[in-house]
Amino acid sequence: MNTKPLNSKSLRRGRSAALALGVVAVSTVGLVSCGDDNDSSGSSSSQASTPDAASLSGMTPSALKSAASSAVASARAQASAAASSASAAASSFEASVSSEVARASKDAQNELKDVKGQGNAMSDVAMTGKPRAQTGGLLAVLVSITNKTDKKASYAVQVDFLDSSGKVVETRYVGAENLAPGAKAQPLAISAKPPEPVLTPKLAKAQRY
Repeated sequence: MNTKPLNSKSLRRGRSAALALGVVAVSTVGLVSCGDDNDSSGSSSSQASTPDAASLSGMTPSALKSAASSAVASARAQASAAASSASAAASSFEASVSSEVARASKDAQNELKDVKGQGNAMSDVAMTGKPRAQTGGLLAVLVSITNKTDKKASYAVQVDFLDSSGKVVETRYVGAENLAPGAKAQPLAISAKPPEPVLTPKLAKAQRY
């Protein structure tokens, strides 16, 4: 076989073609790389953005506003119900002792209206406050009356309720009838005033008769 030697012109054409192919290959790789970088950057930007509350909850802004209003209304309704329940508890407690207290109060007041000073039985009487949790929030005082004599006796007691300045803002009367020697009675003196301002009970008079 005869082989013709390549002249210089043919060599130059071969080199030019190879160079052109190399440029095309590099350009293609560069384009692919840039596309990957752009996609990565776009993904990062999307992940970094913070979605609003509506998109997280699946609710529209108007629906969120409506839900918030409903929550506020529910809280107010619960507070109102609690206040009504407390008022009902106070009324129930007062009613449970009202009939007995009313009669004894009237008798005690009649006995004390002409008594001068503190009366003759202050040493036979003591007072203890009852927890408001047991009285529906009312201020109530347990008045302990003990007959320390050797004869049967009845008692009339006056309890004053004072404000922070020491002024009497309310007076209650309780009593006990026909206590045997050594026997004890524990009537309640109940204030009808609101819980605030806080009042202080004071034993004002105690009369044995």
